[in-house]
Amino acid sequence: MKQEISRDNIIQLAIFTAVCIWSVINPHDIATWIMESLPALIAVILLALTYKKFRFTGFLYWCILLHCIILFIGAHYTYARVPLFDYLRDVFSMSRNNYDKLGHLAQGFFPALVVRELLLRTSPLKKGKWLFFIVTCICLAVSAFYEFIEWWAAVIIGGAADDFLGTQGYVWDTQSDMFLAFAGAILAQLIFSRYQDKQISGLNN
Repeated sequence: MKQEISRDNIIQLAIFTAVCIWSVINPHDIATWIMESLPALIAVILLALTYKKFRFTGFLYWCILLHCIILFIGAHYTYARVPLFDYLRDVFSMSRNNYDKLGHLAQGFFPALVVRELLLRTSPLKKGKWLFFIVTCICLAVSAFYEFIEWWAAVIIGGAADDFLGTQGYVWDTQSDMFLAFAGAILAQLIFSRYQDKQISGLNN
């Protein structure tokens, strides 16, 4: 049966395109923009290529879009210079701009829902403790691999990778990034598992 593009998907693609265009216009650093936005660009290409064979739930597409917007904002300003979080830093007397921490929380939160839906719909795994555990482990592994990428970028590019790394002098930046992704994966499953299950069930009706 031919899969028609839904109205929501058209709206989502339009929003994605608009935010991407805004993000790439006069970014703080174009090399950083490329590195930070690449996951979002790869994601939309993969979703487009697999759309006819495998369509995610409508809820999940909105989640993916929100994650992409977070990535594009960080790519435009760099994660250490997002204006709203500069304001929050000053108001609450924080030592750093914490937008990168939001980014790493999202790095666990939204992928957890993607992984969960993929496993439920394409593997023998069923809802329960093992699914929860495996989804969390996969997200933590992805976060750790991303930290590897940051490490390799620092080794290859040197000081020019500072904006990409966004450590802002915080000695425990790597560990806290992985912990936030871990926490995000757990939170996503605790908050949205039941709703996601209903969305998946609706695909079969």
